[in-house]
Amino acid sequence: MKILAVDDDPIILELLAHFIAASGDHKLVTAGSGAEALNIIAQVGLRPFDCFLFDINMPEMTGIDLTRVVREISRHAHTPTLMLTAMSDKRHVDAAFTAGATDYLTKPFEMGDFTSRLGVVNQMVSARRPRTKKIFSAPASKRDSGGPLIPEHLQLHAPIAIHDVENVIEYLAMENYVAQLSRSALFGSTTFAFSIRQIDVFHSQMTSFEFYSLVSDVAEVISDTMIAHQFLMSYAGNGTFVCVTEGGWRPQAAQMMDAVNLALSQTDLFDNAGLRLQPRVSTGQTIRLIWQTGASAMGAIAQAHTSAEAAGLAHEAARNTLWTVENSA
Repeated sequence: MKILAVDDDPIILELLAHFIAASGDHKLVTAGSGAEALNIIAQVGLRPFDCFLFDINMPEMTGIDLTRVVREISRHAHTPTLMLTAMSDKRHVDAAFTAGATDYLTKPFEMGDFTSRLGVVNQMVSARRPRTKKIFSAPASKRDSGGPLIPEHLQLHAPIAIHDVENVIEYLAMENYVAQLSRSALFGSTTFAFSIRQIDVFHSQMTSFEFYSLVSDVAEVISDTMIAHQFLMSYAGNGTFVCVTEGGWRPQAAQMMDAVNLALSQTDLFDNAGLRLQPRVSTGQTIRLIWQTGASAMGAIAQAHTSAEAAGLAHEAARNTLWTVENSA
């Protein structure tokens, strides 16, 4: 991988150089400030970086601000970003993931932990490269020139990275966020999920771009509906968005579902043929994450995910039963 590490402490940069050299065949570029990092990234003809390592507490531009700026650069909108910082309080953790961080590691850290996190990033980058090559090998007329790069075939059950929607992060980042919070007893966290009903029908009838747009639009409606609360959300695949809320707020599932569906009914969504789309969502269980750690916390998120999908299937089954009864009466 080609890695850019940014830290105002030269000793940390030397340490990272040692760790990275021992971690595999990687090329490391370093910068002592956010401004220097942006100048390096902006160099014409420079091959994009595969991974960023950012400190948070830096003068003039913090690592969180730098992450936010980098996410606005199209070729780095999806680049994995690890925060390496002494800031361990929840305020900084939340701000970092909201800005677009992929993972969060607090100083001082062990070499084994660092190389393990870097290994996960390397696997992600390696998996993405074939898809990226296919996207860029397509004729320009077949690519969306102004928006995100969409693979030719979006798998129904695969997570999708959604950007430019407030409080929405990638699914891997959500897993890392929950892992980071679990080290501090998850404070007042609660998890629940929204699932788009009949998502398999939408997927089978849409192009990849139409499907991405539908998922992104529903994400924006959900985010706008919950904007008064503190939360992070991620698209986990199969039409399901998992949410982790904070501030002690434990949502009432039925009320949230009704609020989102009302907003969806008032939103004009269309496919490429100009036909109006009318997606609706279901919610499942709300599960407290207090005192849950590690695997049990991710298990709770998986339970919320599964229960939302089950609620959507139950809703459709009930509608079909009612339709059958009405037509046989």
